[in-house]
Amino acid sequence: MRYPKMRELKEAVVSLFSKAYTTKFPVEPHIPEEGYRGKPVVDDANCVGCETCANVCPPQAITFRDDKERKIRIITRDYGKCIFCGQCEEHCITGNGVKLSDQIYDLSTFDRSQLVETQEKELLICESCGVVITTKEHAQFLQSKLGPKAYASILNLNLINEKLQLAKKEEVEVPVRDELKRKDLFNTLCPNCLRRVLVKYI
Repeated sequence: MRYPKMRELKEAVVSLFSKAYTTKFPVEPHIPEEGYRGKPVVDDANCVGCETCANVCPPQAITFRDDKERKIRIITRDYGKCIFCGQCEEHCITGNGVKLSDQIYDLSTFDRSQLVETQEKELLICESCGVVITTKEHAQFLQSKLGPKAYASILNLNLINEKLQLAKKEEVEVPVRDELKRKDLFNTLCPNCLRRVLVKYI
């Protein structure tokens, strides 16, 4: 029984005169170790608004809402709920849309609304049925990954034409007024409506 007591006493004396393992933050700046998982930082230029990060977020700190009237997708990130697991970074389809910072770690605040950030992305909406297809940036990203195969899709052709401006939009797209017709192939259509046109006329 004596040996454990002596060992504990020795550890207490050593700890008393040893340097503390903890830092003096916030009095002194804290330097995180390599690989520290801090606040996820979004790079809007590389984020395409594809919903992947929202789908894999365990605490549902990332949510999205589609505003069809304004044709935008609103992505909300609540860092008060974030557990800094890194799933959003790991599953980002572009690889650079979100990165865990090794410097931003102090998120304490008296107002939780300060921890909420929003982001907006332009939507592609089917001109026939009004369903949301995806964001325009997501479609452009997929088009760049497909390469020459992108020319097989009318939707991709519309995006390529918009980028290269080979023809005016009003010259190739005629609004869907009643039912889908063959000419409506050149409109922005969801896969369901496009299939109906192809089955009916081709």
